[in-house]
Amino acid sequence: MTAPFDPHLPADSPVRAEPRSTTRRSPEETAKLAAVRAERVALWKAIEEAGGIAAWVRAEIAKKGISTDGVDPSTLSDRQKSSFKDKKRAESEARRTFKRLAWDAYKETHITHLGGIYWDEDASPDKFDIDGREERAKDNILTDIQSPGALAQALGLTVAKLRWLTFHRDVDSGTHYRRWQIPKRDGSMRTITAPKLHMKTAQRWALRNVFDKLPVHGAAHGFLAARSIVTNASVHAGADVVVKIDIEEFFPTITFRRVKGLLRKAGLSEQAATLIALLCTEPPRESVNFRGKTVYVASGPRALPQGAPTSPAITNALCRRMDLRLSGLARLLGLKYTRYADDLTFSWKCPTPGAKAPLGVLLRGVTTILKSEGFRIHKKKTSIMRKGARQAVTGLIINSEVGAASARVPRDVIRNLRAAIKNRELGRPGKEGETLAQLQGLAAFVYMSDPVKGRTFLDRIAKLQAPTKT
Repeated sequence: MTAPFDPHLPADSPVRAEPRSTTRRSPEETAKLAAVRAERVALWKAIEEAGGIAAWVRAEIAKKGISTDGVDPSTLSDRQKSSFKDKKRAESEARRTFKRLAWDAYKETHITHLGGIYWDEDASPDKFDIDGREERAKDNILTDIQSPGALAQALGLTVAKLRWLTFHRDVDSGTHYRRWQIPKRDGSMRTITAPKLHMKTAQRWALRNVFDKLPVHGAAHGFLAARSIVTNASVHAGADVVVKIDIEEFFPTITFRRVKGLLRKAGLSEQAATLIALLCTEPPRESVNFRGKTVYVASGPRALPQGAPTSPAITNALCRRMDLRLSGLARLLGLKYTRYADDLTFSWKCPTPGAKAPLGVLLRGVTTILKSEGFRIHKKKTSIMRKGARQAVTGLIINSEVGAASARVPRDVIRNLRAAIKNRELGRPGKEGETLAQLQGLAAFVYMSDPVKGRTFLDRIAKLQAPTKT
């Protein structure tokens, strides 16, 4: 449901119901708007010091000398009654003006509402606060962003701008994201939802100051400092049996409610958790032409967008309990476990001749744990790789081989990369029409597991990229 148009709201506020202007403000207009906002912030501070809107309005009317408080009209003469009526009309007009100014100041310093998302301006503790919330927030270094004003200040935004970034509509005339599709290895398409500049800036702040500070289980290897696909694969090197399990619809399964719950458990207040969860989630949207205008219609619940800088870190923090349970299951069965994003890997080494890997118990246990954690197995992508066949984990080969790294790039990738670079050096086009940037990406991939070989490829590509002298 669209909010009614309010001409007193800032032009960039999402509460306004008219279409957003696509024209940029001039420096003069920007400076004027900033001055108006500063005045409103200062005014609200004065209102709070006065004891609230009603008390401030009464005080302002008294300053103008038009207050009729305490006057009994029945005691006035006819001439005094006429003057009293004029004074009463002036008081009523001034009261309306002061209330409008106070409401403008309130909206400038408060969220007020967030469209289709529940919001309560009351910041007092609620039943969903965890025991020792403030201590938990202190442990996670999250003590300075507990109110909307404090969060906006930390982000370098006005409250109105924060509301604009977090406001939810099922049908919207604009979007904070760009969307496109890329092919998956199985031929299907993956939707990338990348935030635009203002949203990306806010998300990067949230990543550094919130989500990177939350605890992560040691089995997680994706998107963490000093961890990579190499560290993930190396854990399973030389295994007799490797089991790969993929979580179906991983990012879409992690909804706004789950992200907010994660933040509440981390010690954030209801208000701060709501706003940060809104900053980091977005519903899938379809672009629809309606009456000659393009609108963006939500086709599902708000969830982690695949393409936002915050999404990987949120998954690592939110999957901590799941990782703990799966690690416990693996340890109980004599297996090793790691997770890289939505890829779960288990490996088993035969302890005694003739022993069999407990695969049935493992798969049943993993299915039960994932279901209880709100996920489900992608059955078509579950694979079991035994010692006699090629074992690949996060794109790297982990079969035991004398003189080879424990986790290495497949030989066919090395061979194709070497041939492509050679073709470029000889002035011949590549077989697949790959660009130098793509070759550089492959060389960096090789470098992760074999720095010597990878550096050689990178140096050869750098020479090809260098401008030729005439």
